[in-house]
Amino acid sequence: MVAYGSGRSKIGLDEGKDSVANIRANEEFVVNLVPYRLRDAMNVSSQHFPAGTDEFEKAGLSKADCETIAAPRVAQAPASLECKLWKILDLPGGNDFMIIGEVTGIHIDPDMIRDGRYDVTTVKPMARLGYRDYAVIEELISLARPDD
Repeated sequence: MVAYGSGRSKIGLDEGKDSVANIRANEEFVVNLVPYRLRDAMNVSSQHFPAGTDEFEKAGLSKADCETIAAPRVAQAPASLECKLWKILDLPGGNDFMIIGEVTGIHIDPDMIRDGRYDVTTVKPMARLGYRDYAVIEELISLARPDD
């Protein structure tokens, strides 16, 4: 399962951003991992475009086919999760949603695998922190549980 949050559109859509409306209509979506090198394209795609705008085109990204759903994924993403909608929750305050989906397909760039594991330090994924803030993961620490 995977979950992400989305806010309502600033252009007057009651049901939320275009992505939420698409998920409601199609009951599927893709979560594309955003590496640091795609930060500008990700930022372009976060705009509140009118319904029907091709965000791939606006951001200069290529589409790739998925295997378990009809929605396209970002071809340049180092990893993508194909998801079928499980539930959309209206969050308190009335301005945000939590979208929860079941992962039905996974795409991983084989160049990002080191010693049999997905190497996030090579990918340098971005994490949304809130407001306009993001973090870039460049270092990992591993901690064994005390009882392992």
